Amino acid sequence: MSSPGTAQPLLHHHEDGLSAAPPLILGPSLGTSLAVWDPQVPALARQHRVIRWDLPGHGGSPAGLLTQPDGRPATVGDLARLVLELADALDIDRFAYAGISLGGAVGAWLAVHHPARVESLSLLCSAARIGEPQDWHERASLVRAHGTGPVADTAATRWFTRPFQGTPAADALVADLRAADPAAYAACCQALATFDLRPQLPRITAPTLVVAGRADPAVPPGRTRELLDGIPEASLTQVAHTAHLANVERPAPVLAALLGHLTEGTGPADADHPRRTAGAAVRRAVLGDAHVDRATARTTPFTSAFQDFITRYAWGEIWNRPGLSRTTRSCITLTALVAHGHHEELALHIRAALRNGLTPDEIAEVLLQSAVYCGVPAANAAFAVASRIIEEEVH
Repeated sequence: MSSPGTAQPLLHHHEDGLSAAPPLILGPSLGTSLAVWDPQVPALARQHRVIRWDLPGHGGSPAGLLTQPDGRPATVGDLARLVLELADALDIDRFAYAGISLGGAVGAWLAVHHPARVESLSLLCSAARIGEPQDWHERASLVRAHGTGPVADTAATRWFTRPFQGTPAADALVADLRAADPAAYAACCQALATFDLRPQLPRITAPTLVVAGRADPAVPPGRTRELLDGIPEASLTQVAHTAHLANVERPAPVLAALLGHLTEGTGPADADHPRRTAGAAVRRAVLGDAHVDRATARTTPFTSAFQDFITRYAWGEIWNRPGLSRTTRSCITLTALVAHGHHEELALHIRAALRNGLTPDEIAEVLLQSAVYCGVPAANAAFAVASRIIEEEVH
């Protein structure tokens, strides 16, 4: 995706969650697309506006984004500036950031040089200096000469432990590496060859989580220790039985560490803020501004706790879950309201179902289904309510 009117294309990116939720930017590892974050995104998007981006020449990002006008080699700082351009184009000032390997290096650079922008930092299988410069120069030369195939042939042994190699998830990411643009991949290797943030680590003020794979050959324990020793108050989570792409091989413990870090230090009221904000947005999208405005205007001290509850729980949690589409949730809700004879709520949710994309014919099918399982009298009353609402809304 790129923003109209920008001087150059933006990094290709994908958004999940609601725009009103706190922003969380996710950076990928070298050789992978933004799909590397697929295991964590559904859960993270429940409380955050999640933005994933592709490295230049990876996934959907243009290959030439790292080409410097003066011909100099690209740096991790150049990648970080592309991320800031993306954040600015999306009207995001301050954000949480999590990155894997090279994506983590980008986040650390941002936390050092733009501390006002980075609210919290999570470094997954990353380091202040990743690998040795000569190794990166040699890999860049190899890829320029022969493409990414030779690197992809051995990637699984660096990224995953032996039991995980050859799984569909592992093979899909190796395929991403084979599809990467060789020149752009080589430019990223050159950026890593000159990257060394060790002297600047004490300048990082953002709360920082370090996640390490215990069997990671690319970031050995000594490099992880440099982050912990250099970044004030940094915390460490070690994940057993995983190599370099720990969030793919062991998604559950990595997700737990991320969620704990992203909510750490927030009080009870603040912890509910993302759900409340997201719930208010979903409630308006489903029920309409007019209804929500009326409900808000009628809120009293006696009903305020209940209104807050349904905003956070019904709309911020249940209706905001990624497992079902809103049209499916509308069908389920209509059936439940028919069964219990809640005709005022049924009228409200007939309108919501139309707003969510259900057609009058599809609503009729839901009510017919309800006649079988909830009873003909209940469905008869529901058809009367639905006929009135559809007449008002559609005709």
